Amino acid sequence: MAYFDAASAAPLHSVARQALLASLDEGWADPARLYREGRRARMLLDAAREAAAEAVGCRADELVFTSSGTRAVHAGVAGALAGRRRAGRHLIVSAVEHSSVLHSAEAHEADGGSVTQVPVDRGGAVDPVAYGDALRGDTALACLQSANHEVGTEQPVAAVAELCRGAGVPLLVDAAQSLGWGPVEGDWSLLAASAHKWGGPSGVGLLVVRKGVRFSAQGPVDERESGRAAGFENIPAIVAAAASLRAVRAEAAGEAARLRELTERIRARVPGLVPDVEVVGDPVRRLPGIVTFSCLYVDGEALLHELDREGFSVSSGSSCTSSTLTPSHVLRAMGVLSEGNVRVSLPLGAAEEDVERFLEVLPRAVAGVREKLGAPVSEVVVREADVLVVDSLGKRCPIPVIELAKVIGDVPVGGLVRVLSDDEAARLDIPAWCEMRNQEYVGEEPADRGTAYTVRRVS
Repeated sequence: MAYFDAASAAPLHSVARQALLASLDEGWADPARLYREGRRARMLLDAAREAAAEAVGCRADELVFTSSGTRAVHAGVAGALAGRRRAGRHLIVSAVEHSSVLHSAEAHEADGGSVTQVPVDRGGAVDPVAYGDALRGDTALACLQSANHEVGTEQPVAAVAELCRGAGVPLLVDAAQSLGWGPVEGDWSLLAASAHKWGGPSGVGLLVVRKGVRFSAQGPVDERESGRAAGFENIPAIVAAAASLRAVRAEAAGEAARLRELTERIRARVPGLVPDVEVVGDPVRRLPGIVTFSCLYVDGEALLHELDREGFSVSSGSSCTSSTLTPSHVLRAMGVLSEGNVRVSLPLGAAEEDVERFLEVLPRAVAGVREKLGAPVSEVVVREADVLVVDSLGKRCPIPVIELAKVIGDVPVGGLVRVLSDDEAARLDIPAWCEMRNQEYVGEEPADRGTAYTVRRVS
């Protein structure tokens, strides 16, 4: 089985396993106690903090360990907003932040705060100028990921941090996806990360708050971790997290070059192997191991099952794989195709032969899913005056786009097709299809049920 979903959780690094097992016998006691076992546990915890701080590029007393990366984000956002409440209650986030950041923003808004969401370009990157324009006199905090978890696009953190610093606004960076590859550049103020993203054990997060940043921990606190992460420290897991971070950093330069070549191979060859594919994400400013593409006329969940049967573990941002039947907020913000979405995220040590086998398997997997979906039935097509109407109400991604593609040739050049759909994914996928197929997307309007999407045939 080839595991190609390291962006969700990287396999446990061998160094992490060794450190975890070794510290189980030494780090079980309360590090706050003064007897021998407690002092031994404290030494392990302090050494892990020093190692993690060195990797991050901060002081040891600026870094605390949390129970997860999500917890680090929630604590960081809430603490920074509370610490700067006198400045205002305005929060800035990008449209493609991890759900932990967006959930924090929702909670802040529900509590009476205001949120500005900065858009991204089609490659998934923010424009630093847009962050600068979003800054206001009452802005308390800005948040920006270092790299996107779904498409791998790296964000201009240093430029945004400079603008925030000039306005006196702290910037919180979600570095979960990038920290294993290197420290985050720029004059950021807070940072959050998660050990299971770089090959450490799950259940360990990092929260860094730079000296001088106003911060007020929220919720019940205790004396542990500077009052910023309540509860007994999981010292064996923390030791393993710090040890694995140091280990992956030692391998980062060589592995980055190797994995970048493999993902570039996928980016370059998939469009030639599979018809009607859109490779998404910035082609240059991206993490080494992530490549994402979307396939027209494909059910994302069915494709993932096909690839799983062929021995590949991948993930997807397609609405077809979601219980909510809504497309990934990242793909939606980028304005790219969401149906049949596949994210390949290679772990350290991924084998070249597995990548080649994936490229061999993918075309027939996609073809098989497309064949199973079949052609649309003719009764869904009616004419209203000079407009061809496709009734796809009650049908889910990718059926509305398949039916649009089947009938576009039945109207003359300049003619219109109106697709009726109540699937949220159609709002993203129909415009994306038009761009891929060089047709004109006219717009949408409410219908008696669902929404009507109008397309003009250009060629």
